[in-house]
Amino acid sequence: MSTNKETLFDKAGIPRQLLWGYIGIMIFMMGDGIEQGWLSPYLVDHGMTVQQSATLFTVYGITIAISAWFSGVLAEGYGIKRTMFMGLVLYILGTVGFVGYGMPELNYPVMLLTYALRGFGYPLFAYSFLVWIAYVSPQKQLGRAVGWFWFVFTGGLNVLGAYYSSWAIIKFGHLNTLWTSLFWALLGALFALIINRPQTKKSTTSGSQAKELMKGLTIVKEEPKVLLGGIVRIINTTAQFAFPVFLPMYMARHGFDTTQWLQIWGTIFTANIIFNLIFGFVGDRFGWRNTVMWFGGVGCAVSTLLFYYAPQIWEGSFWMVMAAGVLWGAFLAGYVPLSALVPSLVKKDKGAAMAILNLGAGLPVFVGPAIVGLFIGSVGEAGVIWILAVLYVISAVLTRFITLPDNAKTLHHHNNQAETLQTV
Repeated sequence: MSTNKETLFDKAGIPRQLLWGYIGIMIFMMGDGIEQGWLSPYLVDHGMTVQQSATLFTVYGITIAISAWFSGVLAEGYGIKRTMFMGLVLYILGTVGFVGYGMPELNYPVMLLTYALRGFGYPLFAYSFLVWIAYVSPQKQLGRAVGWFWFVFTGGLNVLGAYYSSWAIIKFGHLNTLWTSLFWALLGALFALIINRPQTKKSTTSGSQAKELMKGLTIVKEEPKVLLGGIVRIINTTAQFAFPVFLPMYMARHGFDTTQWLQIWGTIFTANIIFNLIFGFVGDRFGWRNTVMWFGGVGCAVSTLLFYYAPQIWEGSFWMVMAAGVLWGAFLAGYVPLSALVPSLVKKDKGAAMAILNLGAGLPVFVGPAIVGLFIGSVGEAGVIWILAVLYVISAVLTRFITLPDNAKTLHHHNNQAETLQTV
């Protein structure tokens, strides 16, 4: 008879030895998200063109995507803490260059170079922590553990960062607010790398490190389901980065001013971080693949269309549009179990599997706006919305083929089935 009792942390799905790391990720991402809501209009108001601002963010998105891919394989090959520290250093160097040398005189070449350098920082710091979670978490808690990761990640980046900056830019000014991001990044690193002290996976020998980096590419040949997981992850947040390009103008034509749009957008992601947790629990019970397929893929397809047509159906009703947006934000969290499903497809090389997933998390930063740019001229806003909805349906179909051994709902269920067969 077992004497082990589940603690509060076990029931919540948080690996106790990583608690301080979760706190550190939230604080770090709060610092990283400080400028998201105001940097582009600030640059345009100070003489830069919209095209220059868009190019700046495109270059930033490209470096995020590259860094997101490297985060998994570097964590596997060089060690998780080393990779996270590397991300911190790049973030600090990029911020100092961007705020200290690029922003004061709006020196565009310097801004491009240093903001791109800054973009390498947070994926190495935050996504490497996902590899840590994949190795440390008990299998039966893995869905909830990654749900908590996306809770602190999104909560820091999209919620706390926005609320803090709305106060700080009034109190300190825009440039000084950007400088404070260094304080939050260092404080987050203190929690995640120093106070958080569990054993990490040891790095491989130097002769194996290059081989480990190559596994970030060869893993998709060895296990094609990992590639499918990466494609589904791209589709997951493509609409998140496409919507801000054209929906504010669409909403304005239906009677919503900028403040109302920002209230809707902020509420969407407040709901999203709550449902990141809920779908972590749902995934561990309903099945990781089932949750991604039905709640994520099908749910987002339907709610994307509803969000777009809500101002027309309910004739500009603020609360009905808000409700439709919150529904989309909730279903967006239905993809959370993907971070448990994909690394569970492989017995080793989880870092390489996570590298593909992390690349999928980084690519939508410019894939979303690219879809808008390519198609809005020919098919209009409604056409772009239908393209995004169809992509969600495609992600549900692809997820149907991302199966664990014996079609188990989770890796924990598969292991339980195997143990049962052995005892029969």
